[in-house]
Amino acid sequence: MKILLPIFLFAWHVHAQDWPRWRGANGDGRWNPGGIPVDFVKKEPRQLWKNGTGAGYGGVTVSDGRVYVMDRRDSPKEVERVLCFDAESGKELWQHAWKVSYGGMEHGTGPRSSVNIVDGKAYALGATGMAVCLDASSGKVVWQADTTAEFGAKMPQWGFAASPVFDEGRVLLHVGAKSGSVIALDNNSGKEVWRGGPDAAGYCTPEIIAHGGTRQLIAWGPEHVQSLNPATGAVNWLYPYKITYGVSIAQPLYHDGILMVSGYWHGTKAFKLGSGAELLWENEKEICGLMSAPLFKDGVVYMLDKNHGLQAFELRTGKILWSDDNTLTPKDRNPQMSLVWMDESENLAALLNASGELVYVTLMPEKREELGRWQIISKTWAHPAFAGNRVFARSDKELIAWRLW
Repeated sequence: MKILLPIFLFAWHVHAQDWPRWRGANGDGRWNPGGIPVDFVKKEPRQLWKNGTGAGYGGVTVSDGRVYVMDRRDSPKEVERVLCFDAESGKELWQHAWKVSYGGMEHGTGPRSSVNIVDGKAYALGATGMAVCLDASSGKVVWQADTTAEFGAKMPQWGFAASPVFDEGRVLLHVGAKSGSVIALDNNSGKEVWRGGPDAAGYCTPEIIAHGGTRQLIAWGPEHVQSLNPATGAVNWLYPYKITYGVSIAQPLYHDGILMVSGYWHGTKAFKLGSGAELLWENEKEICGLMSAPLFKDGVVYMLDKNHGLQAFELRTGKILWSDDNTLTPKDRNPQMSLVWMDESENLAALLNASGELVYVTLMPEKREELGRWQIISKTWAHPAFAGNRVFARSDKELIAWRLW
């Protein structure tokens, strides 16, 4: 054992890629670990460890050998927590908790967002609006701010869900603060830098795109698709899109000058961006996303539709190429699965479905092909973290680490 242990640890450090934020290093669902064995489908995942947690929908993140997740406990007192575990052993390293009251929050199980790890700091946003910045290695509080009390944020029906976004020394929070859909806080002090956008809080994590040489913060709210200047919060353009129940959830997709958003009630809209946004096409009935963020390759979008399961369609035209007829994740009123590119060059993707099954699949414009399926956790809506040859998945009761090959 004294000989093998250093070799094992060395292999982890060589092959590990961090998953430090919502949807991976670049926030776009790309894993692409490299070194995938030719016979990976035949290799049964091996459980490394599991650790009990409280409830929550928030995704898992991994950075510098540590695993982060948020949860909620309702006994002996109601609190939200940020938990940090050792990626090798599963040992809890630290936790930070604060009091909450979910009251009548619908689906009030636990936090919805992922912990964002940047430059040795951990940034988190709770479902009731508490924003925290912690030392990522020790859990020591750097700053903490109640966005509802301090900035006039108004909690939406299902709680705050957007993960923090880091940009050039600013932490961007989609909380619907008074006179600002998004609020930017100084990453070192937590002091307000700017706020911008007219909408109340939606549930969608904002994202920064570069179009025509200009950076834009896309913040999809319950009334508009909003483009803001990420440095100042000034509005670049707005496109009206009123959403039933305010459920702007799934992450927008931007490629090749086209921005796409998709909602459960009113379907998909694609915009050609110029100085503003011009509607390119829309489909209100046959392409309706919900929570699952899409993948993209070579002009084709792969996205979970509320009725038909995973679909492939052309980004430029909206032409539907195929649907999987709900074979990859169970048909449900609120279907969910998390998609990542496992080997983008080979059209290979991995998904975690709502039943807790890890599924390997190839995604191509003409077809999809399921390659293998493994049960790795119980029912879940939470996004897993993929780091090196491992996946870290959470449910309402536990966090589990698996070695895939």
